[in-house]
Formats: sequence, C-alpha cells, structure tokens
Amino acid sequence: MLKYFIFEGGMYKHELLLEFVDDVGGFVIQKTVIGLDLIMNLAIPEEEAERLQELVTEVNGKLRDAPLIGTEVAVVAPTLSRHHLPHPACDIAENLRRHGAKTNIMGLARGVGQKIVHTSIQERQLIEEHDLAVFTLGNFEHCLKKFKSKLFKDLSIPVIVTGGPLELEIEGASGYVGGIGRYPERARTLDMIERLRKVSELAGKLIEERRKEMDLDPLIIEPALVKTEVERQVPEVLDALSPNPVTLKVDGLRIKLPYDDYKDRVASVMVDGRRLGEVSRITKSLMRDYILVRILPESYFS
Repeated sequence: MLKYFIFEGGMYKHELLLEFVDDVGGFVIQKTVIGLDLIMNLAIPEEEAERLQELVTEVNGKLRDAPLIGTEVAVVAPTLSRHHLPHPACDIAENLRRHGAKTNIMGLARGVGQKIVHTSIQERQLIEEHDLAVFTLGNFEHCLKKFKSKLFKDLSIPVIVTGGPLELEIEGASGYVGGIGRYPERARTLDMIERLRKVSELAGKLIEERRKEMDLDPLIIEPALVKTEVERQVPEVLDALSPNPVTLKVDGLRIKLPYDDYKDRVASVMVDGRRLGEVSRITKSLMRDYILVRILPESYFS
C-alpha cells in the first residue's frame, strides 16, 4: 500500500528526493516551487517511509503524513446563500487542502428547513463522485438529529458532519465534529483552528480505513501511475485552466477535459501494457463535462 507525505523544504539537493521516489516505485503527485522554497506531495510504498524520513533530514527539509493526498472531498453547505455557505465551508475546505485534499464546495438547492430538506438525485450523484463528503450544518441539536440526516443517509461514501453542538450522534454519518456551526467571520482563535484540524484528521482516518479495505482487493493499476501516463500521452490536459487538471481520487481520477472530445483518447492511453479503457470505467462527470475514470479491482479480472 502506498503512503502519502507532504515534503516542505528548499531546492537544495531535492534531486535526491526525486531519485529516491523513482527508485522505490513511488510518485510525485504535485510539485510547487515558490521562490527558493519547494513543496511536494509524494506517494511511496509504506515500507520505505523510514528511509524517506532519513533522506529528508539529510536535505534539511520537513516531512509530514498526509493521507488526504490523492483524494477529492466535497464540502457541502445547505444552500449557496451567505446565511449558510461562506465562512465555515471555506475554512473547512482550506484546512483540508492544507492536509493534501482536493476540495470542491457545493451548496444544495433544498438543504434548509425541516419539512422541505432533501437532496436531489443529481446532487447525490455529484457528491458520490468524491471520495468523502463534509456537511457543514447549523447550531440546533434537534434539527441536526431529526431532520438533516435526510441529506446524506443514502450516500455510499463516508460522511463527516460539522455543527454547533459539541457532542452528537447523527444517524448515517461516519463522524461528527462539534463546535463548528454557523458563524459570521473567519476562524481565527486557537480553539476554532483546532476544531478545523480535527475535521481534517477525521477525514484522513476515514480515507486510510477505506484504502486498507481496498488493499484486500487492490486496483489493477495505481491511480498515480494512470495520472502520469495521461499527462504524458494526452498533453492537452496540461493546458487546462486548473491547478489540478488531472485530479487523483482513491479509486481513479477526474480529467478536466471535455468528455465528448477526449473520451476515446483517454480510453486508448496505454498504462503498464493495457489500454485504460480495458481496466477502468470511463464516464461523464456531472461537474461540467469532465471525464471521470474509475479503475477496476483485480477481482474483476479473475
């Protein structure tokens, strides 16, 4: 199983890191250079983690675990109105990004109130395109427990709920983080920042559990390898106006190219001697008209 890290340091001897990652069969997911500073998202086999830490110490860098690298998380607010959306959702999404996740914020059409609250079929399908969902809800315990579970009870992906009450059990949620209800300003206090960190830690724990389950029936090809080959064989994707034109997911990737124009090109990409179309399901995303790739497990071919 691959283990994911964020490296922070300088450009000094960073080629040693790149060579090491390549030698052990790992991947550089993302590389960002800011002046003389370097930030890299890395994936390496779990048994090589100790050797990586020794090398990072040698080049005077910092290394931290980041299980959310290679994931796409939906941060869902009850509506797009400023009454529900701006500050909690943005704070949570920003903190998740700092821990390596790719986040998408969305507001529901009918997520407010008690009698009308629900999600549409299309909204549920869009949320399930992600690896995990965080629902940012309100301050009233009876509303969260009795009514808001309708928003996520039918979802097949892990769900984290945030709300005002400090301790709460919510049916259908994989976890709950309290003390984050609706508030009218950005999170600045140490207490609020700690609660945001708890959301990211819980998300990382849920993703690691999912990866361990998947390791019992591994994907036929690693998504990170598919990403590398798509970027090499379909270079047009690198011209997309996005910092993550090929977004990694736990079981595949989202390619930010028009589906109708590029689906055949993507399906013909050769990865480890196989056509991508033979080892994955390639569908049209509900997010614009992007390409969604779900890689099949090994059991599918046995």
